[in-house]
Amino acid sequence: MAGFLKKIFTKKYQKSIEQDTIDPGIAACVLMLEVSMTDNEFSDDERQYILSLIERDRNIDKDQAKDILGQAEKQRQDGIDLWHFTKQINSHFSQDEKIRLIEEIWRIIYMDKRLDGHEDHLVHLLSSLLHLTHSQLIDAKLKVKKEVMG
Repeated sequence: MAGFLKKIFTKKYQKSIEQDTIDPGIAACVLMLEVSMTDNEFSDDERQYILSLIERDRNIDKDQAKDILGQAEKQRQDGIDLWHFTKQINSHFSQDEKIRLIEEIWRIIYMDKRLDGHEDHLVHLLSSLLHLTHSQLIDAKLKVKKEVMG
C-alpha cells in the first residue's frame, strides 16, 4: 500500500512541476484548441487558422508551427485544467495581449458564422480566468463579429 501511495504522490508532484513550466504561447494555443473543439467540430479551417497564428506570431515555418500545435494538443489531452494554462498567460501576457487572445478566440468561434452555447459559456469562463472585464470581452466580440459577419 505504501508503494502505491508513493507512486500516486510522486506522479502528482511531477505533474504539478510540468504544469508550472508550460510555455505561455503553448498555453494560449491550448485555449484556442479547447474553444475550437467545444462544438465537437474542429474543422480544417480552424486548424489552419491556429497554425497561421503560430507561424505569424513566432515568425517560424509551417513545420515548426505544426510541432507547437502538436505540443498544445498533447497538453490539452493530458487533462490539466484551464486555470493552469490561464495562470501562465496571466503571468506572461500584458492586458493588451490577453485582449488580443480573446479576439482570436472569438475569430475561431465565428469561423462557422454561429455562436454555440457551449462556446459562449467557455469564452466567458476564459475571460474571467484571464482577468478581463465583461466590457473587454464584449468589445472584443463585437469587433470580431463585425469583421467576420459584416
